[in-house]
Amino acid sequence: MVRHKYSTPKSILKNNYWSPYIVGILLGLTLLSSFYIMGWGLGVSKALTRFTAYVLHVPFPQKIEKNTYFKDYIKEEKPLKDWIVFEVSGMFLGGLVGSITGRRFNLRVERGPRINIAKRFIAAIFGGIIVGFATRLARGCTSGVALSGGAMLTVGGWAFVIGMFSGGYAIAFLVKRLWK
Repeated sequence: MVRHKYSTPKSILKNNYWSPYIVGILLGLTLLSSFYIMGWGLGVSKALTRFTAYVLHVPFPQKIEKNTYFKDYIKEEKPLKDWIVFEVSGMFLGGLVGSITGRRFNLRVERGPRINIAKRFIAAIFGGIIVGFATRLARGCTSGVALSGGAMLTVGGWAFVIGMFSGGYAIAFLVKRLWK
């Protein structure tokens, strides 16, 4: 049996991952700061929707201005000048800093030995489409619903977290053979 180089807890320690306890505390403080400073919790989907509306408005201004979903996002003079867009930029930079300080930054495609790169990309795109659809259907992303909703002790937030982990474990059980 061929073992993947990231399959054991020992290899996690060798690859200089940040402590999940420290990261959890920092994430909690970030969420608390977001509630205190901005008046609401963390989220990503609104920033992505703003960005999509802005980009599509350039080639198709009439269609986007008439679209009931996107038109509210482009009414402002500078739609990308919103705190949530900066939050998402900070998340990207935080991940980059984490990978650099952990000495793990490199460009690669994470995959198991039984799946080729093309199938990995197809699976990632298909999964992204499902998550994107579900995000809009739920009117929020995992960070908005799970983190912010869970922090406010909402029933919907906790129901989402339970459903997310249950669904994740079920799918992982079905696709685990691709990673061994």
